[in-house]
Amino acid sequence: MKKLIQLILLIISIDSISQNYTSYFTGNNNDVYRETNGGVCLMGGATEDDNAMIWFLERSNGGDILVLRTSGSDGYNNYLFSELGVNVNSVETIVLNNSSAADESYIHNKVLNAEAIWFAGGDQWNYINYFRGSQLNTLINQAISERNIVVGGTSAGMAIMGEYYFTAQNGTVTSSEALSNPYNGSVNVDNLPFLEVDYLSNVITDQHYDDPERKGRHVVFISRILTDYEAPAFGIACDEYTAVCIDQNGNARAFGEFPNYDDNAYFLQVNCEISNNYPEISSPNMPLEWNADNQAIKVYNIKGTVNGENSFDLNSWSTGTGGEWQEWYVLNGQLYENSSNEIECNPMSSDGLQNFEIKLHPNPTSNYIYTNNNFRLEAEVFDIVGKLVMKEDFITKLDISFLEKGTYILNLTDGINTSTHKIIKE
Repeated sequence: MKKLIQLILLIISIDSISQNYTSYFTGNNNDVYRETNGGVCLMGGATEDDNAMIWFLERSNGGDILVLRTSGSDGYNNYLFSELGVNVNSVETIVLNNSSAADESYIHNKVLNAEAIWFAGGDQWNYINYFRGSQLNTLINQAISERNIVVGGTSAGMAIMGEYYFTAQNGTVTSSEALSNPYNGSVNVDNLPFLEVDYLSNVITDQHYDDPERKGRHVVFISRILTDYEAPAFGIACDEYTAVCIDQNGNARAFGEFPNYDDNAYFLQVNCEISNNYPEISSPNMPLEWNADNQAIKVYNIKGTVNGENSFDLNSWSTGTGGEWQEWYVLNGQLYENSSNEIECNPMSSDGLQNFEIKLHPNPTSNYIYTNNNFRLEAEVFDIVGKLVMKEDFITKLDISFLEKGTYILNLTDGINTSTHKIIKE
């Protein structure tokens, strides 16, 4: 009997290991449909900020909350379902154990029925390796764009939210390592299509900004985007215990416990006041040099508070409340910070950035075309016989869902520069 019990336990253990995913469910098994308010919540790591999580849950409008993670277990279930005082229909945590989990129809159905999706912490390379390019990835993006679900993530879950992201494929990297060699093998910045979140085009996030200190490596990430991809780069970062919550209108609020704790959120951008603002030295095995007369990076720093009253406008990237402007620069691999005045140029304009290529994704598409810019463009779409079928101004996301299936010519202009693209509507 003892040997039989041991055999049964061994079989259960092996079966658990071989499963592609593990599910933990709390709440009502009957799915509900709710109109949601959209938005994204970016959490800096460590313990979640309760008020930011309440913001996240309320935007689901009482719907079904799906937590996706690649390690851990059910730690979010009771916290989200009952401890924050927000009524939701259910909370389900699904732990993906391997990349095959992204093909599971059970998980696909859960995404289709979710009003909110939260990405836990862990190792962001697992999320990228398991999700990217999969049917699960497609369904998540469709849920964001077509059903306006709210999404969010902490630590690694925040790291994967931007159009550009630090993959951690070769492990993490410190600020000192990155600044001393921007092409260190661990500085892996990618922009292969992954999560498509409103107001995070051209953005790379970073987390745990205060422990360990990550400002320097974040600047290196932005410098790599600028030099490697020739794209204007923006950054959003949070200290631990701090969150940035972005609503459907692009208003980014910072939650934390200032003044009891020094909780900060940061919004970084290549300083558009400086013409031809590229790093002076960005080469393998050499310290980064990005000075631009001590003004290379423009930063808006706001304190995270209980009520989230301090904010930054991601439509303009030039207007905020309750914060202060700074200028950061790098000399011989050392990051420096100065207080500064309000930005005096338009970060959302492509003036001075004429050499930046407008990139489109996905293409082909059935609904939306996304661009790699954060400034307003005018779009003209022509059919194959040259007839104008739509004309619209947009930022980041162009809706072509109403067009017939086929091939079209898309002209984009910012009023100065024009680019032409072939697009396919599926």
